[in-house]
Amino acid sequence: MSKKKMIKITDISKNTDKLASVANEDLMPLPADFEEKEWDKIPESTSEKYACILDDLNILQIPKPLTKEDEEDLVNKFIDGMRKLFSKEDNWTFLTILETTMEHCAKCNTCSESCHLFEASGENEMYRPNYRTEVFRRIYKKYIKEEPFAKWRSGDIDLNWRTVVRLGELAYRCNICRRCAQTCPIGADNALVAREIRKIFSQEMGISTPELHEKGSMYQLKIGSSTQMNQIVVKDNVEFIDEDFSDETGYQFETPWDVEGADILLIHNAGEIMAWPENIAAFSIIFQAAGISWTLSSDLAAYDSINYGVFYDDVQFARTAILQAQAAQKLGVKKIMLGECGHAHKALTVIADRVLPEPLKIPRESCFPLLRDIVMSGKIKFDPERNNFPVTLHDPCNITRLMGIIKPQREIVEKLCPQFREMHPHGPFNYCCGGGSGYAIMTRNNIPEWRFKIAGRKKLEQILNAFSDCRGPETKKYVCAPCSNCKGQMRDMFERYELLEKEQLTYSGLVELIVNAMVDVKPGFIKWEEDY
Repeated sequence: MSKKKMIKITDISKNTDKLASVANEDLMPLPADFEEKEWDKIPESTSEKYACILDDLNILQIPKPLTKEDEEDLVNKFIDGMRKLFSKEDNWTFLTILETTMEHCAKCNTCSESCHLFEASGENEMYRPNYRTEVFRRIYKKYIKEEPFAKWRSGDIDLNWRTVVRLGELAYRCNICRRCAQTCPIGADNALVAREIRKIFSQEMGISTPELHEKGSMYQLKIGSSTQMNQIVVKDNVEFIDEDFSDETGYQFETPWDVEGADILLIHNAGEIMAWPENIAAFSIIFQAAGISWTLSSDLAAYDSINYGVFYDDVQFARTAILQAQAAQKLGVKKIMLGECGHAHKALTVIADRVLPEPLKIPRESCFPLLRDIVMSGKIKFDPERNNFPVTLHDPCNITRLMGIIKPQREIVEKLCPQFREMHPHGPFNYCCGGGSGYAIMTRNNIPEWRFKIAGRKKLEQILNAFSDCRGPETKKYVCAPCSNCKGQMRDMFERYELLEKEQLTYSGLVELIVNAMVDVKPGFIKWEEDY
């Protein structure tokens, strides 16, 4: 039985067990019959320890306040952090757009119509992008700006510990894909508000998700990689990748390390080394075949493009970005190039521009324009018939919507893939995979329920629709997802719905398609489930 109900802004402070639930019958329908299991419940071990009072999910582990003093402490720390957000001295990086979002929302709900979470949840009021922002805005007007007659001019809000806890959790009901910001006629950025709320909890209250903090950015700063692989392990693994794929492809190659004065320092998402080594191999094959001057770095954090701080914490973000830039400076390379990782693109280009000191602002570029130039240059011979299977292209949010890198990857697949078909909508209007803002690495408790049933639901619909003319196991199909986080989400989502077998779907990146079509490489670089 559906538990969907109307939720008002002022409900966020109410003394209730939770505000909302999403039942299976509330979910946006998919273009095929998928049997949805009942929602997994929050484990008792979690609900006993943490304040689980928003909905049927817990992501941000906020300890239950046990005393009145605990409750007041939560509120006071949140307000102190919020004051810093609206201080140029403390938040020069994002203050302008944050103030714009606070002052100029017309409450037209255009953002809601663009949000995959709102649509997939069956249009649950609490998951509107501007629900969270409106709560935050009212707190800002009443308690930070101390606007005269704020209660009547901007709407009332009661700031108690429940408001704070629920707002913190709501900040993690957002993929930070910024589709809402793109569609806003005024330029308000509800995704930024979600990220800045996360920042208050991390930097001022010491509360963050273990996946992003302890197991994410802290591992990277201490060891060099959020995968917990140090420099020696990474180099050994890449050496094995070189050997294995040289044998498999019949193309002998060797990945260069710590080459001083190289034109390019390529930085991979280290997760590829463990989960998708073919991506590492493909880059090495392509760059060697094209005669590119390039290298990897074994310096701390520079062999891993991951920077989870971009999702929740400016300090952690800056520490990682500085280490990556210092490694490039040490080697004296001409530029840093990002491999297939969407959030790494955002972190080390758009955001790092705001925090790196001038001496460390080494040119930083995406790999996609260079890959396009290589494919079009004639330096490598291709046989597109090797890619003669249905292919669709997923657009990672941070690469396309944020940075506008849209044509290079399309020119490649159009040249090398005879059966390429677009998702609709596509390019900057495409939908998030559902793994953005850290979700892709969250498997704790019942978080996967949210990732698959709601966050990834719209992307699953897009993929199925793109292959509407060849559904079923008879035809092999390929989803090109040039982003490590997106591939992680698709891997888990495809396994959950058994699409690897039922639909003969496979997924991987752009460079794999390039190598699969190379004449100098043995056929069969790309594999499907039945090939293993």
